[in-house]
Amino acid sequence: MGKADRLAAQRTRQKIAAQQAAARRAETRRRIAIAGGGVAVVVLLVIVLVLVSLGRSPAPAGPAFAPVAADPAIAREITTVPATTFNRVGAGTATGLKPITGQPELMAGRTPELLYMGGEFCPYCAAERWAIAAAVSRLGTLTGLRFIHSSPADVYPSTPTLTFADARYASKYLQFVPVEWYGEKADPATPFGHVYLQHPTPQEQALFARYSGGSIPFVDIGNRYLVPSAQYLPSALAGLTWAQVAAAMHNPASAIGRDIDGAANMITAAICRLTGNQPASACRSAGVVTAGQSI
Repeated sequence: MGKADRLAAQRTRQKIAAQQAAARRAETRRRIAIAGGGVAVVVLLVIVLVLVSLGRSPAPAGPAFAPVAADPAIAREITTVPATTFNRVGAGTATGLKPITGQPELMAGRTPELLYMGGEFCPYCAAERWAIAAAVSRLGTLTGLRFIHSSPADVYPSTPTLTFADARYASKYLQFVPVEWYGEKADPATPFGHVYLQHPTPQEQALFARYSGGSIPFVDIGNRYLVPSAQYLPSALAGLTWAQVAAAMHNPASAIGRDIDGAANMITAAICRLTGNQPASACRSAGVVTAGQSI
């Protein structure tokens, strides 16, 4: 990664951190407002009654983006990015990973584990899932993907993405453990203000509490490397279809290709350090080797 790319990645990382801190502050303010919002609720009910009496319906809060079955052709594009594309991208514009010395190692027997914890509403999770899907597919077979959008009411609204809620993964090199902790429907009673979807184990919750800083996505690779939030800004995906994002992942000259494929190379490089550089077809590829120099 050249000096200009490193500076760009650092700026992106700082911007993501600042935006997530602002989002947490906004969520705190929202919860305070909800706690003391009895009067506001009464006023809202009066407004609704008035609208109904005039023969009108109140405007909906926003579209609900229910998961849809992934088009097999698009899913295949996501999970079969050519090695030549990864090699041309290298580290791309990804912000990189954070080494840690967590104990114990996150392993399933002798196989390293990649733990993902996120939420379907979350725009940063939306961005990072593309890279995770591309990376783990280089070491195994990922199926059961469905397409969704992030929340229309959050920052980077309605970011196109996929969900791991029903995903299945088979590999002799890696154990991929995705936990879509939260769905999209609002629920002010939960820590992230959205309904629970899948529940992490006590061990997974302990890792989250220790290393996440209270933010999602939380991606722990073998308890040796962490993904510090998304590795690129979700704004890169704004207004695109799933097919357009998948196609861009095959174009190393595209901004999205440099974002997603660079991030995938970073994740793959971290996994390869835990597998003894197996499989060699991925671990010793030029793109992974180059990305590994930035970890």
